[in-house]
Amino acid sequence: MNQTALTVHQTARPHGFPTAAHFAFVESALPGPEVGSALVENLYWSVDPYHREMMDEVPGGFALGAPLEGRAIGRVVASRTPLLTEGEIVFHRRGWRTHVVVAPEEIRRLPRFDGVPLTAYLSILGGTGLTAYVGLTRIARLHEGEDLFVSAAAGGVGTATARFARLLGAGRLVGSTGSVAKAAYLRDQVGFDAVFDHHEGTAADLLRKAAPDGIDVYVDNVGGGQLAAAVGVLREFGRVVRVGTISQYNTPGTARSDINHADLVEKSIRMEGFLVRNHLDVQEELYEFAVPHLRSGRLVPDETVIDGFENIVEAFLGMLRGRNTGKTIVQDRTQHG
Repeated sequence: MNQTALTVHQTARPHGFPTAAHFAFVESALPGPEVGSALVENLYWSVDPYHREMMDEVPGGFALGAPLEGRAIGRVVASRTPLLTEGEIVFHRRGWRTHVVVAPEEIRRLPRFDGVPLTAYLSILGGTGLTAYVGLTRIARLHEGEDLFVSAAAGGVGTATARFARLLGAGRLVGSTGSVAKAAYLRDQVGFDAVFDHHEGTAADLLRKAAPDGIDVYVDNVGGGQLAAAVGVLREFGRVVRVGTISQYNTPGTARSDINHADLVEKSIRMEGFLVRNHLDVQEELYEFAVPHLRSGRLVPDETVIDGFENIVEAFLGMLRGRNTGKTIVQDRTQHG
């Protein structure tokens, strides 16, 4: 075990896209657990789009000059509490650091399913997958045969949404993404019926072409023009599931696209946003639904795994620029292979 710890701090508030200059790696002596706590050496870290929003001066956002928070999986390496055993693998939300001292109430033990890799607990079985599953089952209340449009479809939530929707019996799947290569991946590997590159025209024109007969559900990860376009093609009693607004995270002051509010009324459209932290009671249901399909190979996690904690900032910035496919995860080099 290393005798020093590395932690990532945010050093300034970004305006637009953040850069490496907004972060600093801080080295310190390895922390020692006090009575009632344990030292965890982190093995896997999650970087997520919402981290960008937390970089701004918002309620509950990241503090400057302090360790950043995030989902992580680690191994207990020293314990001074009978409630945590050395060698245990645990999940916690104090990531962006190589080591952390935790109390028992700050961790969650992960069930170990044969054939399921640990990275799945940060992707398809973690907050990313739970967001997709809750969006489909609790917010959209998806019915078999219904047609979906998913924006940012090549991201973690986007790919999980599509794979779950297929398992739940969805009809036609339409997605948007940011490159021709990603569009091909989504069609060939994930199972979308139609995918468009949002750079190739207006969202309204591209979506009408991809979904000429309309859609029943829109899972919205971006907001902006794609949200307005989706409202235009939603059928009667259509639903909009608001997950995120990544189109606006890095473009402060950008003009918002106008939604046709008459459509909301005339087509009886329901639009609802949610925070996955308010649906943690669904976690066990997600395991029951997804694990059998993971074991059978019918469900495949979409992950971009980056080696080395020293690359966590680069992984985060690359994710914001759309350089990932599926969920972005950083792993300790000792986990490689």
